[in-house]
Amino acid sequence: MSPPRLIAADQAYLADLAEVVYGNAFAPNRMEVIGRLVPGARPEDLINDEGALARAVAPKLEPFLRAGGLNAPGLSDADRPLLRPAFLYVCYIRALPQFDALIERQADKAGEPLTVPFADEVVGDLMRCGLDEEAALRYFALYFQLRRGFYFIRAGLAGRSLSMRRLREALWNNIFTHDIRGFEAALWRRMEDFSTLVLGETGTGKGAVAAAIGRSGFIPYDRARRRFAANFTETFIAINLSQYPETIIESELFGHRKGAFTGAIDHHEGIFERCNEHGALFLDEIGEVSIPVQIKLLQVLQERTFTPVGGRDKKRFGGRVIAATNQALGALRREGRFRNDFFYRLCSDVIEVPTLRQRIAESEAELELLVRLLVARIAGAEVPELVTRVLEALAANLPRGYPWPGNVRELEQAVRRILLTGRYAGEIAPAGGGEEEALAARLRAGALTADELLSGYGALLYARLGSYAEVARRLDVDVRTARKYVDGKTS
Repeated sequence: MSPPRLIAADQAYLADLAEVVYGNAFAPNRMEVIGRLVPGARPEDLINDEGALARAVAPKLEPFLRAGGLNAPGLSDADRPLLRPAFLYVCYIRALPQFDALIERQADKAGEPLTVPFADEVVGDLMRCGLDEEAALRYFALYFQLRRGFYFIRAGLAGRSLSMRRLREALWNNIFTHDIRGFEAALWRRMEDFSTLVLGETGTGKGAVAAAIGRSGFIPYDRARRRFAANFTETFIAINLSQYPETIIESELFGHRKGAFTGAIDHHEGIFERCNEHGALFLDEIGEVSIPVQIKLLQVLQERTFTPVGGRDKKRFGGRVIAATNQALGALRREGRFRNDFFYRLCSDVIEVPTLRQRIAESEAELELLVRLLVARIAGAEVPELVTRVLEALAANLPRGYPWPGNVRELEQAVRRILLTGRYAGEIAPAGGGEEEALAARLRAGALTADELLSGYGALLYARLGSYAEVARRLDVDVRTARKYVDGKTS
């Protein structure tokens, strides 16, 4: 049976569909594009209906599927590349419930990866669409990677502010590149060559960013064993470099052999040796390491090999490296404390994690959203009355425009303290903590009244000086007026 030919309108439709299939899952205009492809649907209605587009596309593919899919006799060279992403997309969406269930089951289990009972069904669907077995197995593994990436980015980095939306978009690009066409063609097997540098203040969530990357790598599917080649819960290894003294940090990174130094009574595997070839290492506080250690890390990144302390045999490192710091690397480089060549080898991509004060300045709903998520995590369930109690305590105890110097980590402890004691007084921000950022963001957005400007500036001074009297002296007002500014009661 000869397949029908695509008319011009079908070709335009499938070309738009390909942009969705190969584009960023967190792109700001994604739902708008999908809305144009689903007749009668509004973008806001599609947010929680991932299958809507696939249901609209599937009937258009049926005539081609009956004729042999991508291998149908007489299928034109112009139509085949348009139909391919459509077939791949429909097969992917159909498998989402099973992938989600697998991720949930595997997330709590260490050790061997779980068996995948639905694999043969999905691989069979791909082969009926015209892929050979090797390609079908590779796309099945890619499907699992795509779903893990979406799951860990969405679940681990919640927030409605513009900076968080941009962060999620940047993370997707980091894992899959900005266009999956290039990723699926070749880069899926070479992502270990792309190191990532994560920047941000203490407590912003750099570890969550690294974990989303590290748990979302490509893991091949082993059809003979009916499971993936590795457990994604064990492919991500994190180490805080600041907690180790200089004398043992090389051993923790690269391992050592028995007798390498006093106290080395047995062989020890470092994290580079323990990292799975499909995994990633997170080197937190990279700005703390000495120049000699930087040189050895640079060698690993360039040559993909390392040698344990006291050993001679070189070992291969096949994973990806993610590094993070809350320090200003520009200053460290100018001072000669961070090597330029090491910096440039680390920064295939640089991801900046926004501060909590920036997020709140961009979206007033951000604080309530985070409190709701934190209360649910702490209590083990959603408890609206506890959320209300925490929000009321924060409003009553903290000055308006409080800069949250400890960021999301401070907010989590504030929630815990309020649940225990009913109040949270806040912390005095260290000098240079960036309190101006929230005020400046709202100024740039034109979102400040005169009273809010006075309150914001007063809160900034109070966070730095810790005294209403000092704020009053700086503002040249009496203490009572200064207190009104700091507490946001200027009306």
